[in-house]
Amino acid sequence: MSNEVKRVSRELAYTGTVLKIYKDHMQFANGNEEDWDYIHHDGAAAVVPVMDDGKILMVTQYRNALERDTLEIPAGKLDAPEESGLICATRELEEETGYKSENIEWLMNMRTTVAFCDEKIEIFVARDLKPTSQHLDENEYIKVKAYTLDELKEMIFTGKIEDAKTSAAILAYESKYCR
Repeated sequence: MSNEVKRVSRELAYTGTVLKIYKDHMQFANGNEEDWDYIHHDGAAAVVPVMDDGKILMVTQYRNALERDTLEIPAGKLDAPEESGLICATRELEEETGYKSENIEWLMNMRTTVAFCDEKIEIFVARDLKPTSQHLDENEYIKVKAYTLDELKEMIFTGKIEDAKTSAAILAYESKYCR
């Protein structure tokens, strides 16, 4: 913590299925005090699945917070805080897309909302995809479709893709592998 800001205490306000929400009592160098919200998330992993023809597999699924379907790269939360991102990404790739890969490499880490949440998403790239079958959760409905990089960038820059991890991952993939 910096010299100007000090957390005096932290109170657990709510525990959900994915999040823990806290109220942090903060004190500042100028003598002021304030309560800040803090959300803890155990972490997640995501994967950019690249087909042999260069197209990228994407998933469409309903997102309750937005009350609509979204187009995203496959992703999911860690099963436990100590689970590796690689294991999670490998599992989510097969569960959501029906493809597996033994050629997965780390691309980047991202923090989704640093102002109030500690969620970290490790993002990977998967190649040499082999078809298997989807293993969706009981109440999970996911459509899978492959897109070209140009199609995905167009959707990012026209606002059709708004998901931060997806936008960051697609643009990082292009920057690292396609130049």
